[in-house]
Amino acid sequence: MKKFVETVGFIVFAQGAAGLLHEWTGWFRLWAVVAKLDVLDDYGLFVNIVLVVTGGAVMIAADSIRP
Repeated sequence: MKKFVETVGFIVFAQGAAGLLHEWTGWFRLWAVVAKLDVLDDYGLFVNIVLVVTGGAVMIAADSIRP
């Protein structure tokens, strides 16, 4: 279970980081899920920052799971 939570945290973190790179440089459109959602066009930067922070928090919280 610990590995699964760490993997989910990493995927969320990577999506946020790819979204931030897409916002700043225009690259990584293929990887950034937030860039493909038209609903979040005006909030892309904020959503990607939240994804990075949430992914980091999930990966840190995974250490408290006992095997």
